[in-house]
Amino acid sequence: MAVLESHIDVRGAAFAQNLRFHREEIARLRERLRAAATGGRDAHIRRHRARGKWLVRERINFIVDDGTPFLELSPLAAWGQYGNEVPGAGIVTGVGIVAGRPCMFIANDATVKGGSFFHETVKKHVRAQEIAQRLRLPCLYLVDCGGAYLPEQDRVFPDKDHFGNSFHRQCRMSQDGIPQLSAVFGGCTAGGAYIPALSDEVIMVRGNARIHLGGPSIVKIAINETVDGETLGGAEMHTRVSGVSDYLADDEAQALALLRQVVAKLPPEPGALALVPPLAPRPPRYDPAELDGIVPADPKQPYDAREIIARLLDGSEFHEFKPLWGETLVTGFGVLHGQPVAVLANNGALIAEASLKGAHFIELANQRGVPLLFLHNIAGFMVGSEAERAGIAKHSAKMVYAQSCARVPKLSLVVGGSYGAGNYGMCGRGFEPEFLFAWPSARVATMSADIASNVMTELARSNLRGPADEARVAEVERQVREQYARQSDPYYATSRLWDDGLIEPSASRDVLGLALALAMRRSVPQTATPVYRM
Repeated sequence: MAVLESHIDVRGAAFAQNLRFHREEIARLRERLRAAATGGRDAHIRRHRARGKWLVRERINFIVDDGTPFLELSPLAAWGQYGNEVPGAGIVTGVGIVAGRPCMFIANDATVKGGSFFHETVKKHVRAQEIAQRLRLPCLYLVDCGGAYLPEQDRVFPDKDHFGNSFHRQCRMSQDGIPQLSAVFGGCTAGGAYIPALSDEVIMVRGNARIHLGGPSIVKIAINETVDGETLGGAEMHTRVSGVSDYLADDEAQALALLRQVVAKLPPEPGALALVPPLAPRPPRYDPAELDGIVPADPKQPYDAREIIARLLDGSEFHEFKPLWGETLVTGFGVLHGQPVAVLANNGALIAEASLKGAHFIELANQRGVPLLFLHNIAGFMVGSEAERAGIAKHSAKMVYAQSCARVPKLSLVVGGSYGAGNYGMCGRGFEPEFLFAWPSARVATMSADIASNVMTELARSNLRGPADEARVAEVERQVREQYARQSDPYYATSRLWDDGLIEPSASRDVLGLALALAMRRSVPQTATPVYRM
């Protein structure tokens, strides 16, 4: 397989300028991740610890296998919303290895609004279940949950993708033989009570864990019964009397040890679900740390997507498909951490030839059972009279169609812009990739702020009768530019779970490698597929 040759001067002024820009972005990302983990709630954390309780990430660190990674998902969910008082949406989700088996963790953070569910909390919880269901990952619920946040009830309770859907998924996964296991560390009130109640096995911690459909105050109002929380739904009662709980732990360490034992005793997985790659992993020829300086600070400045590919793939080896045709889309086969992969990366707007090339390549990968990796930096499909006469509408639709119907696992990484229908062709969020991550330089919107402001300015001028009111037109431009700049910001996107998390460029190879290994657990139908030449 051909080895990519980098043309980047890593000692040059341009690389240094790009590196400074991205290092500043990385520093901002790290600071916000720290704030989401423990920032701004010292009093809540002190009260939490005074009750003998651990922080949510301490629980996860205790139970996962030593020396193995934890792939946390959407750690900045709800960032910038609710006055930044709901960091991480009050829940931690991600994939970790327990007793040699990858498991999906769904863990409430009781230091954030008592672990109550906001709109983004539900969305994050359900997204984790969606991944677990598709990849057949046991779900470990570390429960410390206050139920729905009542002022948000209309965005949490009644709709099909709201809180009830998480219980529906839990039941269906259990039916499909995907273990649903709960360890309860604090209160589980109202809807929160159903997380353990619907689990296959339940562990409760003596003195802190409680499960009740209605807390003492509701019981008092509903039936005029006065009862304390421990008597109503404590661990002792549910383990010895009601049978809601299967195991009683004296403290959190014992509860987590019991949970680990339960996972270890699960029936062995089929060999096909193992995380061992088919090939021996090899490092790239070029240092992945250099990814921090590849993409220019100015999004309008072009770069060669092969420079990113060379720092992701094993040995920097890449068998490029149709290198001399449809050149605004780079396509080809390689290996990532020992796993064969088919890469599509943008090198400009998707013209008709590039769209056809993409559709052809996707079908080729699909026929061969090779997972797809999309590297987004796309302004969209080409527009204009020449493009329309060349059939861009039908040819771009072919790429969208091929990508939508591909049966192989799909991963997306947004490294720059991901605009308009280009986001669709490159497997954006709406097309259900197994995982979608983004760099802090990512931008996702229908179009860039520059183009949107120009479009709306022209519309404003055309709607004015008589001489243009330039002050009004300028105000329209300002408002549109501000809106698009704010809404295409990567933190705006990740806050709303349009991705599975922002990652540092230099971490991309390892994050994608782990995500790819997990994605390959999904069963792929073996139906023969023809490849239609475009």
